Amino acid sequence: MTRLDHKLARRTLLKGAGLGMGAGVVAAFTGSGQAANAEPSEGGEIWSSEYWAKKGDVPLWMFRKRLGAPKPGEPARPVLFFVHGSSVTSRVFDLNVPGKGEYSVMNEFARYGFDCWTMDHENYGKSGRTSGNSDIASGVEDLKVAADVVTRETGQRKFHFLGESSGALRAGAYAMVAPERSDRLVFAAFTYKGEGSPTLTKRAEQLAYYRSHNMRKRDRDMIRSIATRDKPGTSDPAAVEALADAEMQFGDQIPTGTYLDMTANLPVVHPDKVLSPVLLVRGEYDGIATVADLEEFYNALPNGDRQFIILPGTAHSVTLATNRQLFWHVTRAFLTMPTPIAT
Repeated sequence: MTRLDHKLARRTLLKGAGLGMGAGVVAAFTGSGQAANAEPSEGGEIWSSEYWAKKGDVPLWMFRKRLGAPKPGEPARPVLFFVHGSSVTSRVFDLNVPGKGEYSVMNEFARYGFDCWTMDHENYGKSGRTSGNSDIASGVEDLKVAADVVTRETGQRKFHFLGESSGALRAGAYAMVAPERSDRLVFAAFTYKGEGSPTLTKRAEQLAYYRSHNMRKRDRDMIRSIATRDKPGTSDPAAVEALADAEMQFGDQIPTGTYLDMTANLPVVHPDKVLSPVLLVRGEYDGIATVADLEEFYNALPNGDRQFIILPGTAHSVTLATNRQLFWHVTRAFLTMPTPIAT
């Protein structure tokens, strides 16, 4: 393996990817330096394994991918933990779309040298079913017990987190209460206060239902709408159908908790309490969070090591996007930021 070139200039990062940018990349970096250990792959098979965490009596399914099986005494690899959103399970991060190229972001980052982990939150996927609504606070408790499993298996106590949509809210809320466990944070399709959001305004029409019901219907058409409601054509229909195939095995019901939080309880992540370096990633056509909403959050972050990047030709779901390689690029660059010399 050869060490990843860390000398990617800010201008090269943005112009080379063809990216728009809602706010500047701030030059005062204060990262931990752990991410600089990630190295690109020159081959090798991706190894995977399943694990279980327990939140009280609730079993929580976890999944891991990396290049090669773990070996005693090997150097630790940086851990990247993927956190899923409201209407999908962790399958969104490990999608197989025949004939359409790589869609598994876990595969991609495993090849970059990361130890990739994810989980199904309570009432999602293979995890246990309860009478709860799996709100953001519940997701934080899920991540607490998952972190213990990751530490047990890797020896690492501090990880990178990548959350999409309400998964970004889960990751951010966890980082507020566990800063000692949170390294670099990637918030994709994040929302802060939700002001001016057409999607959340429409969703709020069902607020009474979310307050009185812990589950909602999530059928194939609803999954399709994730990729079409903002800007049709920004995701390949084949990818959306592959996701629906993967998701429908778990039934047509999904928890309401994060919908309730996003329509009635924002903000749930307070920027002044997020101490880690943060990358905010927004699709150009995202209908949930406006640029102004994200700029307000970005400007209040206390860590100077922060970036806000807008991906062109992309809507709410960046992992399903036709332009998903842009998301991979900016995320990889952020996670492998070298330790600063001047502070």
